[in-house]
Parts: sequence; C-alpha cells; structure tokens
Amino acid sequence: MRPPPLTPNTMSILEATEYAQEQGQFDNFHHAAYKALWKNGKDLGSMDVIQELAQGCGLNWPELSQRLESGHYRATVQEQFQHAMDLGVHGIPAFMIGNSLFTGAQPYQVFQQVMRKALGQDERDTPCTLSP
Repeated sequence: MRPPPLTPNTMSILEATEYAQEQGQFDNFHHAAYKALWKNGKDLGSMDVIQELAQGCGLNWPELSQRLESGHYRATVQEQFQHAMDLGVHGIPAFMIGNSLFTGAQPYQVFQQVMRKALGQDERDTPCTLSP
C-alpha cells in the first residue's frame, strides 16, 4: 500500500461500486479501484478514472455514467456512510474482527492480537496492545 498523492472525493466511486454490485461485478470493480488508488495513486474522484475502471471490468459505461450524473445511488451511499459512522468507523481502512473495530494501516501484530482476542486465546503472548 502506497499512500495516494491526494485524498479523492469518493462519492462517485462508491456510487459506481453500487452499480457494479447490481451487475455482479462488485469484487472485480472493488479490487480494480483499490489497486488504482493504493498501488497506482489514481484519483478515484475523477470520472476518467471511474470510466477506465468500469470499462476494464466490462461495465456499461453509458448506463453507469447516466446513473452517476442523476445521483441514482447517492442516498444508498449516504445511508451506508451514516451506518458506518454510527458503528464508530471514522477512518479507512476499517476492520471489524469479532467485537473489535479498528481503523488505519496497522502492523501485522495488531491483527494477530485482535484475532487472538476474537478466538478467546490468551493475550499475554501478544507483543502489542490496542486501546479500547
């Protein structure tokens, strides 16, 4: 993961993801968008980038473009955002393992500790601690 050169406005890419899900292409589109941002530093707020990703996944760009322009998925994405905020998600990436929620790029040891906690294993063997 490389930090992108800028933080994109992600509303349109999130709406496009809803379209991809309806078309049975959620995983492909999600992985393509993730790679575009975190590996290639592309601006996911750019319609040109969204078009490139959509067409690369075999999505119907004219139809998707029209839905983005009309705000077809905006309420759905806003509801999902509010639900995440209500759960305590205030950053990305966010992870929920068992009853533990944590955000941001974390070292491998954090994942180990959270998994041990979720599995009910002894945490004394864990090399780092999480704040509650």
